[in-house]
Amino acid sequence: MTDFRDVLNRQRFEQGFADTDGETRVVHADYAVQGNTRVILHVEADPALRGTGAAGVFMRSLAEHARAERLKLAPRCSYAVVWLKRHAEYDDVMAA
Repeated sequence: MTDFRDVLNRQRFEQGFADTDGETRVVHADYAVQGNTRVILHVEADPALRGTGAAGVFMRSLAEHARAERLKLAPRCSYAVVWLKRHAEYDDVMAA
């Protein structure tokens, strides 16, 4: 697994994970900036990572990043909406 990163010039969060062959593949989330809020528009895992739990680990990294940077998250992507609803421990990073 690679470090979680915020690719500012692409407005994208990314993290790499090893697939079953050991090759690094990426899970990413595209976002829009609204002040200190990041509107999560789309979360996508490389097809080789689907079903491995990588997207869930990525979402945890994203929520931890938001907390550390004092950002709020406003999920619009259905995956992000459901994941954040299931993880009430990150309610503090949800935008009002």
